[in-house]
Amino acid sequence: MLKINKLLIASILIFTQLSLAAQNNTNSPYTRFGYGELADRSFGAGRAMGGVGFGLRSPKQINSMNPASYSCMDSLTFLFDFGVSGQLSWFDDGINKQHDVNGNVEYIALQFPLHKRIAMSVGILPYSYVGYNFGAQRTNEDGFNYVETFNGSGGLNDLYLGLSIDIWKKRLSVGANVGYFFGNIKHEQYSIVGSNSDVYNAIQSQNLEVRDIKMDFGVQYTHPLSKTENITVGLVFSPKKSLHSTYINTTAKYTSGGASELVSADTTKNAGFDIPNSIGFGASCVKNNKLTLAADFLYETWNKANFTVLRIILKTVSGLEAEQSIYRIIRTVIF
Repeated sequence: MLKINKLLIASILIFTQLSLAAQNNTNSPYTRFGYGELADRSFGAGRAMGGVGFGLRSPKQINSMNPASYSCMDSLTFLFDFGVSGQLSWFDDGINKQHDVNGNVEYIALQFPLHKRIAMSVGILPYSYVGYNFGAQRTNEDGFNYVETFNGSGGLNDLYLGLSIDIWKKRLSVGANVGYFFGNIKHEQYSIVGSNSDVYNAIQSQNLEVRDIKMDFGVQYTHPLSKTENITVGLVFSPKKSLHSTYINTTAKYTSGGASELVSADTTKNAGFDIPNSIGFGASCVKNNKLTLAADFLYETWNKANFTVLRIILKTVSGLEAEQSIYRIIRTVIF
C-alpha cells in the first residue's frame, strides 16, 4: 500500500507539470502546418518496436493504443509508466544554420485491476506538438527592408480513462477509452522594421484552443498455438469528431520602447477543427515471453476531415492576407 501511495503522489506531481510538456518537445518548421507533428501514441515497449500496439497484449506493460489490452493483467498487479523524450535538431537552408535541443516529460499512465476479468487505465499522452522559430529579411515593393520571423508553440493532448473486460476464456476482450482532448496551438508572425522607439513594428498572432471529449474502442483475440506460443490480433476504432474550439486572430503594432496598439482582433468559435475516422489493425506473435513479433496497419480519413480553422490559420500566417495586413501597417506608419 505504501508503494502504491508513493506512485500516486508521484503521478499527481507529474500530471501537474504536463501542461508545460507539449510546449518544447520539438523544434521543426514543418510543425507550422496542420496539427503540427503528430505524436507517437505508443509507450516504451511499443516504441522500441517501431510504434506498434494494436495487437500487443502483455501483463507487464500498459498499451493505450488498444484499450482491450488492459484486462490481460492479473488481479495483484499495479502498473505505472511514464516517459521522457529528447530531440536534437540541425537545420541548414544553405545560408543559415540552426541547432536546437528539446525534451520533456511526454506521457504518464497507470493501470490496475478492478476484478479478475476487468482492468482500468488512466493516463495522459500527446496527440501533436508545435514548435518552431525561423525568419528572414524581406523587401517590400517600395524597396524597404524589414525582418520577418515566425514562431509557433503548443500542441494537443489526450487525458484518457480506459476500461477493458475479458468476455471469453482470457482470449477475447473488449475495451474503450474516454479521453478529454485539450490543448493550445499558437502561431506568431513578427515584422521588425527597426530598433528606433518611434518606429512601429507589427505582430500577427493566431491562437487555437481545443477542449472536447474523444472516444477510442478496441477488441483483441488471443489464440494459443502451443504451450509456449500464442498469436494475438487486435482491432481499434476512433470515430471522427468535430472538436469544440476557439480561434483568436489579432494584429497589433508596437515600438521597441514598449508602446503598442491593437489593430484588429477576431474570435471564432467551433469554425471546424476535426479529427478523422481512425481504423487500426495489428497482430503479434509471442514465444516463451521472450520473443515478440508484431505489425500494425492504420488507416485515417484525413481527406474527409474539416480543417476550416486550420485553413484560416495557414491563410493568415503564411498567405497573402498576412503579408498585406503587415505591409499596410508598415507602409502607413513608415511612409
